[in-house]
Amino acid sequence: MNKPRQSRKKRLMGEINVVPYIDVMLVLLIIFMVTAPLLSQGVKVELPEAAAEPLKEEAQQPFVVTVDADGNYYLNDNQQQVAAPAEIEQKAAAVLRRNPELPFLVRGDGAVAYAHVMRAMVLLQAAGVKSVGLVSKSPQP
Repeated sequence: MNKPRQSRKKRLMGEINVVPYIDVMLVLLIIFMVTAPLLSQGVKVELPEAAAEPLKEEAQQPFVVTVDADGNYYLNDNQQQVAAPAEIEQKAAAVLRRNPELPFLVRGDGAVAYAHVMRAMVLLQAAGVKSVGLVSKSPQP
C-alpha cells in the first residue's frame, strides 16, 4: 500500500508587495501635478497698481466680482461664466444673508472704463453690502 505523502508545511509569507501601491501613488501624483495649475486659474485681469496695505488673511474666501477689460462681470473668478447684473445682486444678497461678516471685493482691469467698476459696486450696494473693497496689485520697486 502506498503511504500518503506527507505535505510539507508551507510557511506563511508575512511580506506585503508594495510595488502596486507605489505605482498608484505615482499616477495620482502626476494627475494632481497636471490638474493643480488648471484649478488655480481665474479671469485674466491687469490690476492697477496702488500703494495700499494688504488685508488680513481671512479663514473664509471673500465674495469677488471681477470686471475684465471688455466690461464683462465674473463671480469668484469663474472664468467660464459671465455673470448678469441681476445674478450678481441676487447671489451677493444670498451670501450676505448667510454670512454678514464676509468681505466683498471688486477686481477691475486697469484698462476697463471706471463706469463698469462703479456699476459692480452699485450692484453690491443694492444687494445690501455696506462695505466694498477694491483689489489692486502692489507697485513693483
